[in-house]
Amino acid sequence: MTSTAPTLAPRWEDQRSFDELGRALRDTTFCVVDLETTGGSAANGDRITEVGAVKVRGGEVLGEFQTLVNPRAEIPPFIAVLTGISNRMVADAPPIESVLPAFLEFAQGCVLVAHNAGFDVGFLKHDAERLGLDWPRFEVLDTVKLARRVVTKDEAPNHKLGTLARVFGADTTPNHRALADARATVDVLHGMLARLGNLGVQTLEELHTFTSHVTAAQRRKRHLAEPLPHAPGVYLFRGPSDEVLYVGTSRDLRRRVRSYFTASETRSRIGEMVAIATAVDAVECATTLEAQVRELRMIATHKPPYNRRSKYPERSHFITVTTEAWPRLSLVKRIRDDATDFVGPFSSRKVAEKALAALHATFPIRQCTDRLALTPAGSRCALGEMGRCLAPCDGGVDAAGYAALVQQLRDALTDRADDVVDALNAQMAALAGQERYEDAANARDQLAAMVRAAARGQRLTALTRCPELVAARADDQGRWEVHVVRHGRLVAAGVIPPRADAHAFVADLRAGAEAVTCEPGPLPAASAEETERILAWLESPGIRLVDVDGDWASPIGGAARHLTVFETLDS
Repeated sequence: MTSTAPTLAPRWEDQRSFDELGRALRDTTFCVVDLETTGGSAANGDRITEVGAVKVRGGEVLGEFQTLVNPRAEIPPFIAVLTGISNRMVADAPPIESVLPAFLEFAQGCVLVAHNAGFDVGFLKHDAERLGLDWPRFEVLDTVKLARRVVTKDEAPNHKLGTLARVFGADTTPNHRALADARATVDVLHGMLARLGNLGVQTLEELHTFTSHVTAAQRRKRHLAEPLPHAPGVYLFRGPSDEVLYVGTSRDLRRRVRSYFTASETRSRIGEMVAIATAVDAVECATTLEAQVRELRMIATHKPPYNRRSKYPERSHFITVTTEAWPRLSLVKRIRDDATDFVGPFSSRKVAEKALAALHATFPIRQCTDRLALTPAGSRCALGEMGRCLAPCDGGVDAAGYAALVQQLRDALTDRADDVVDALNAQMAALAGQERYEDAANARDQLAAMVRAAARGQRLTALTRCPELVAARADDQGRWEVHVVRHGRLVAAGVIPPRADAHAFVADLRAGAEAVTCEPGPLPAASAEETERILAWLESPGIRLVDVDGDWASPIGGAARHLTVFETLDS
């Protein structure tokens, strides 16, 4: 048994120029293995007679493993003729019980590569199971399968190792001996990697997903990514008329955009977009959070046809309590200056109407849209006759009694949703007892819409009512990212340079931050999605609050404590 680590000049320098998109191929350690056996089926009792393996990374050979194996069985004559391995040659060779553990140690942490990997890996796994050895969760790459996607029929009549070795000019000729065949497979692998590198395949993930379905025209557009920086930011694909087709964000702009021109991008819609695109612009950002926020704003501004989410934040809906002598609930798209309490935002009018129904089922507030005089002199409506409205229109309730009901409603919107939860739960129980299960399900959906919106609104309002909040977190390189947030809007972002005065940096960042004019509502300065993105960052591990102007706190008895029930139902 031999294991060596020769110092050889890398043959395939192409790998060294690969940029990382996922797990970069140039940094991936491959263990290329080949076996010789007594036959074609381990399950039928055939055994391994030789193991050969080559460990490579970045085109450089790190080590080799080779040994004959005593199969403790006769080698059929035709196999001996084919491989040149005789019974006499393996008589004094170590058994698989000692060879396999040594090989597994040699291949530890590598991606296993084999030509027709199902055969070689199948034998190794079978023997590991037979011997009671734990089989590592190797990632496996089959050069036969890869060749079917890379080598055309015009180049080679088949995908046998000997044929591919000639196509790629391998230094070693396969001869049915394990180490020689493994060396030839290394050359074939590197030949295919060099070819795929020119097509934009630079990571292990892209290698696994490579397909010829990506057109040559799409691959030729790789140059659009070359001017982009290796930095976090937002990228914009533009069409022939300079229109924005698609907006995205990434920690590394160049790597992400390059991936659109390789097989790692399999979405048909995006493939169509890339075919149309004529340019890619980028906005470099100081931090990943800044990039995410800018992406949301640009999508809302440009409404790109190939983006599916975040295009219409203006379609949010709110439920407010009107400011008038006899207040009522109103469904609106924007919070007016005279509105006092509200719940939302809701993602659609349909969901908002469900929550509105839950509130009306709990609080018998008037539902008519007429503006009533301080002393109404109208007639009672049908809802009043049914006891579902206190009917201030005909004097059925005095101003003090109606005001008390409105205050309970306000508390449910801004603080405690217990009254709504109790009322709808009682209604669901009654309906279920009458076997009106569909009506009970509708009541459940109404309650869920109300509780979720109230919890969302209370969570957003907790941050948006703060005139300013400054927070910092160390990134993966130990640098401190600092963000300034005003009324739930990101107004400044930066990374403290090494050896800089942190206090002075934060002071300068705050001084140059965007000014925000506070408006009414839970979203005075930003979209719900932006504020929620900021909240997710603020609630992530490692956050340090530098300064908070105001109180950043949600009500203890708020609607969020009722969410668990609905999350359980959804799961």
